[in-house]
Amino acid sequence: MAKLLFALLAVPWMLFAGLVSGDAVLDLQTKGRPNLDAALAKSKTCTKAKLQIRKEWGDLPGVERKQYIAAMLCMMSTPSKLDQKKFPGAKSRYDDFVVVHINQTLSIHNTGSFLSWHRYYLWSFERVLREECGYNGTAPYWDWGRWAADPEKSPIFDGSDTSLSGNGKKTTHKASQYAPAGNGGGCVETGPFKNMTVHLGPISPAVDPAPPANPRTDGYGDNPRCLRRDISNYLTSRYSRTQDIATLITGSKDIATFQDTMQAVTPSGGMGVHGVGHFTINGDPGADFYTSPNDPAFWVHHGMIDRTWSIWQTQNFTSRQAVIAGGTSMMGFGKKQSLDDLVDLGVVGNKVWKIRDLVSTVEGPFCYAYE
Repeated sequence: MAKLLFALLAVPWMLFAGLVSGDAVLDLQTKGRPNLDAALAKSKTCTKAKLQIRKEWGDLPGVERKQYIAAMLCMMSTPSKLDQKKFPGAKSRYDDFVVVHINQTLSIHNTGSFLSWHRYYLWSFERVLREECGYNGTAPYWDWGRWAADPEKSPIFDGSDTSLSGNGKKTTHKASQYAPAGNGGGCVETGPFKNMTVHLGPISPAVDPAPPANPRTDGYGDNPRCLRRDISNYLTSRYSRTQDIATLITGSKDIATFQDTMQAVTPSGGMGVHGVGHFTINGDPGADFYTSPNDPAFWVHHGMIDRTWSIWQTQNFTSRQAVIAGGTSMMGFGKKQSLDDLVDLGVVGNKVWKIRDLVSTVEGPFCYAYE
């Protein structure tokens, strides 16, 4: 027995590192990684040498955060490629992404394309950052559970020059239907996006006081105003803790359960992690169902949406790739969604893809993994 104990103690501790991290979601990611690697080995388009790694914002060195921020600011200063007569509020390439989201909102939420559409949307944002603004990194993500206790103090929202800017200025305002009034509510005055001008929307604002109405009913008019936020821990500390995310992954036996639970929004109590992220950012345009990508934190939030889906997939990768559930309209009408339905992002996409091409992170246009 003594010899056995000595032998175990002599084994380098590194061999056990990562087996139990103390982070249940990370453990699930680690558990599923061999399945992703097996799919990578069989991929027709992605190789180990080409594989890009996406990381949590807090794990990026300051210099890499600044590079990402600089590329976003570049996109915000690069002229739009859209017809200005049709979309006068689209002033930049960044606004082009917002217009695409506005235009397709009702067919990409609570539908069979929700996950795949946003996966391609985020990847396209990353691609434009690289090709048009010289970014050399990957799309980072916001691990909701890691910062659930106090997101405002996280490196994502602490207002430093390596953050995605902080909370809005504290103002007197009413609670939303989902959470009490937080410590912000006004214009963002700290961090790299403190001078950001929002042009598009609102269309469906969920903030008090309501932003000024857009000169056009479709929200595409030019409506310049500041970026507003009302960040708090009310929702994250209840519904997007690490254990909540892990339960979503392990408790969802099929894609319908997974995506419906993720997108659930119940004002009387309970919320899926998709809504939690948006209504934690809150404000204008962050809490507007249509124009939420106008807040720079949208992208790290949806990075975590995609990471969570990826982890769920890799728990049983062979049977969880080419599976979707739901219709083609969030209103409940329309035909059933098909893997052969097309995803077209117009001026922000590189081509039109079928949903079946967008269900794996190592096939189709994609070649990335999360760490």
